[in-house]
Amino acid sequence: QVQLVESGGGLVQAGGSLRLSCVASGGTFSAYALGWFRQAPGKQRQFVSAISWSGGSTDYGGSVKGRFTISRDNAKNTVVLQMNRLKSEDTGVYYCAAVRSPYSHLYTDVSSYDYWGQGTQVTVSS
Repeated sequence: QVQLVESGGGLVQAGGSLRLSCVASGGTFSAYALGWFRQAPGKQRQFVSAISWSGGSTDYGGSVKGRFTISRDNAKNTVVLQMNRLKSEDTGVYYCAAVRSPYSHLYTDVSSYDYWGQGTQVTVSS
């Protein structure tokens, strides 16, 4: 059983930056592919970014490509989402997710993930 705890959310002006972190416990961190998703009020949870177990493969949702960067540190059981040039449409609750995967697969569907954090609120004011 993997527990995920996100942090780093907050209120920021459009054009600003935030750095989200997710710390995992209870499992072998390097055995898991990881993802970030977000959910705005009244909308479905949306794929933001994913990273393979080694960090060698990454993927991004179209609306964040070129602005967000995902990375992981397997020694610290941590995955980070660096968010730059934030826009008001980036507002939402951001969730970290994990799925056990020994391969360099990237998972972009909510249904692919087995473990979820509680989320951290990101609000971008225009």
